[in-house]
Amino acid sequence: MANALGMYRTVKRLGIPDSNIILMLADDAACNSRNKFPASVYANAGRNLDLYGSNIEVDYRGYEVTVENFLRVLTGRLPESVPRSKRLLSDSNSNIFVYMTGHGGNEFLKFQDNEEVSAHDIADAFEQMWQGGRYNEIFFMIDTCQANTMYSKFYSPNILATGSSLEGENSYSYENDHDIGVSVIDSYTHHVLEYMEGVNKTSRLTMGDLFMSYNVPKIASHPGIRSDLFSRPLGGGENLHTYGRGNGWRHPGEWVGREQERGKTGTEVLITDFFGGVVGVDVEEENGKDATIVEDSPHSISREQNETGKKGVKAATYIVKDKTTSWVDMKEARAWASFLIVGLLLGLVWTRRS
Repeated sequence: MANALGMYRTVKRLGIPDSNIILMLADDAACNSRNKFPASVYANAGRNLDLYGSNIEVDYRGYEVTVENFLRVLTGRLPESVPRSKRLLSDSNSNIFVYMTGHGGNEFLKFQDNEEVSAHDIADAFEQMWQGGRYNEIFFMIDTCQANTMYSKFYSPNILATGSSLEGENSYSYENDHDIGVSVIDSYTHHVLEYMEGVNKTSRLTMGDLFMSYNVPKIASHPGIRSDLFSRPLGGGENLHTYGRGNGWRHPGEWVGREQERGKTGTEVLITDFFGGVVGVDVEEENGKDATIVEDSPHSISREQNETGKKGVKAATYIVKDKTTSWVDMKEARAWASFLIVGLLLGLVWTRRS
């Protein structure tokens, strides 16, 4: 949940209102009996910021977070009884950001530790969305063990994808809080969020700039990119084409479509094309202040614990979110940009093994 809430915080800060976000969380950490700080989740081991507050809108929580509901949200095949707030109201003009995190493996991601969504499931859902005119472009990001395998089956146009680790490779957590016995955030997501702190609503930074910020030694796994289905250039100029000598991109599968990048023409894709820029939406702050929120989450294996061969648990991240209190012309807003964040940290009690 923590990783997902970090992304939730970021898109909120960059101007995406809750009306354009669908958030799916296990949401079982703040009041867990193992949490010695009831109703609180902290961003770091120092616990100087409680991020679990009242100003968070979770659309699907607990046992509502199922493979079926996830796929129905994407494809729009929900019962009539489901309210508009829990639907992805996108169309052929919409740019959609899908973020997933949790416990996974080669071409699968676990839900609640009792079912799995496969790479084929998501690929077919995206194709149904394309055929039904439910998106213009999709940016897919995933943080889990063997994450890059989850976008290997995509075949629909206008999809840009990135993940935290290669096939056969673990993703690791970043920092441990020994008082609560968990790791506070995953390494890949931590470094992405750290970079995103330097992005504002008017930023001209491109996706290429974001990808160039990947640092394999710091992340401790090999993030990947898939851009062969995406029509626009990633940006970053010549630096992107030569990036990685000594910092990563050692494996052929790390960047699928790299050889096609030089030939692409058109407008470079900006980070804010997916993380902000909703048209027709006013974002206001109550009393000129930001609300703060946090989330704690599942269980994996930390880098430190993995190296000693011991099982461990992980969780949590930070999140500060702007209070969004008003918006105008919602129909226009959704027509131009409908953003989906799917946080799937669906671990009750599991561990990642080395």
